[in-house]
Amino acid sequence: MKNKTIIIGGVAGGASTATRLRRLDENREIVMLERGEYISFANCGLPYYIGDVIQSRDALLVETVEDMEARFNIDVRIFSEAMSIDTENKLLTIKNIKSNEIYTERYDELVISTGAFPVKPPISGLKEAKNLFTLRNIPDMDQIKAFIDENKPKNAAVIGGGFIGIEMAENLHHLGLKVSIVEMADQVMSSVDIEMAEIIHQHIRDKNVNLILSDGIKSFNNLGNQIELNSGKIIDTDLIIFSIGVRPENMLAKKAGLKLGEFGGLQVNEHLQTSNPSIYAIGDVIEVKDFITGDPVMIPLAGPANKQGRIVADNLTGTKSVYIGTMGTSVAKVFDYTVGSTGLNEKTLIKKHIKYKSIHIHPGSHAGYYPGSSSIAMKLLFDPKTEKIYGAQAIGMDGVDKRIDVLATAIRANVKVTDLKDLELSYAPPFSSAKDPVNMLGFVAENMLNKLVKTIQWNDVNDLIKKESYILDVRDKIEYETGNIPTSVNIPLPELRDRLDELPIDQKIYIYCQTGIRAYNAYRILSQNNFDVYNLDGAFKTYQSVYNPGDSKSFQEVDDSGTMKF
Repeated sequence: MKNKTIIIGGVAGGASTATRLRRLDENREIVMLERGEYISFANCGLPYYIGDVIQSRDALLVETVEDMEARFNIDVRIFSEAMSIDTENKLLTIKNIKSNEIYTERYDELVISTGAFPVKPPISGLKEAKNLFTLRNIPDMDQIKAFIDENKPKNAAVIGGGFIGIEMAENLHHLGLKVSIVEMADQVMSSVDIEMAEIIHQHIRDKNVNLILSDGIKSFNNLGNQIELNSGKIIDTDLIIFSIGVRPENMLAKKAGLKLGEFGGLQVNEHLQTSNPSIYAIGDVIEVKDFITGDPVMIPLAGPANKQGRIVADNLTGTKSVYIGTMGTSVAKVFDYTVGSTGLNEKTLIKKHIKYKSIHIHPGSHAGYYPGSSSIAMKLLFDPKTEKIYGAQAIGMDGVDKRIDVLATAIRANVKVTDLKDLELSYAPPFSSAKDPVNMLGFVAENMLNKLVKTIQWNDVNDLIKKESYILDVRDKIEYETGNIPTSVNIPLPELRDRLDELPIDQKIYIYCQTGIRAYNAYRILSQNNFDVYNLDGAFKTYQSVYNPGDSKSFQEVDDSGTMKF
């Protein structure tokens, strides 16, 4: 009798398991069950089809049933829902959704790839709202698209500021709708830290999107045409996209007695086996190991799900493959900006009581003398003792993804933070600088670790202002007059050596410039003249992104030479 593997669920994890398994074992019986109609589609592309950025619906269909059966000889059963698992007898009960027929199938191994479902808390009026949608699959996309085409909505409300919420907001804005985003937390894009998120907030508002933070939904009124927030604010809307997060689709596994983790995801070992060794699980339904801390986490991303599918197929055919964890590397388009991150953010490090150092820099995306260069806001977190890199974040118009990819690779390879300075990265003026932004992170870290500079963070500044500390701005006078840290004293860097007698020798001096380069030069001058000095990490740009959110030009248009860049 042939060995028989049943895969519950398609898309990223299930489809990759099935195709890899067939390539490794031509004789195995492979059955794939999919509750819906589509077994493999590009779910990350759904918002862009709704926004008419992707014109072809068929382009989103990665693999059809017919292709899967013909190319891979896989028994694909759509509209088929797994109802229960008899683990003792290795029987799976299946329901044909179209005919309501219920039957059982024997299996030798089972792969659970049921994914996750959108969270819908019990909010008053939610069920009655006729214009409220979630976006998780092709039918969801079709419903939203049809609603827009038929009803021509003018106002849209997106509930939730995560990846899907922000992407939907951008695409609805692209269609000409007036968009509001409502987020209960104090920031969107929770993978980045607050000072980085403030750059995104500013950009979203610059696009005339109504961004509402730290506020939740009290009720949906008038069949969803009006939203009342906890604050009492009222939003009139013709279309609602509900996107506050997902939870693992774990009911099948729970009924079968498989072990679940603290977040509700299936517990799996390094080979992606569940508590039952004949049953594997992958994708959004499982808890994975955080690559850096080793702690269990839920990270619903397509990339890890695809890799997990490959690993399961290997293990099913006798090759012992191991999944060593997820770093949560991600990238998203937010209007004109790219937002990327990898590894742990500062919020997580603080929560886990992990000691760290933080670096903020604002390098150009490529050589400043080549047209089109723009600033990238970058943040790096590392262990000052071991030099282990914990995580990185970047926001900019160009070159963000490749820097995050390099840093993700560095984390995976256990590259020390100071070794970043030695990475030999590709350079030509249209693409980078001779000192790539990743190299710059290494230079700054080395200076900090070698005690060539002491730093303070953006969130220390307001306390310094209250204490009437001596804050020194070494930018040019015109920059200082354009905007500065309150109570700061301006002495431009070229004048500094001639004006040392104006500085207090008995006080700590806190130095800043626009992006950090001039402040570092000033630090070296003053420290060698016996002044007790500290630099503002990330300089005025980082501080200003949080405390001057109304200045839309502050992020990208002034470099550290004091030159306005357009």
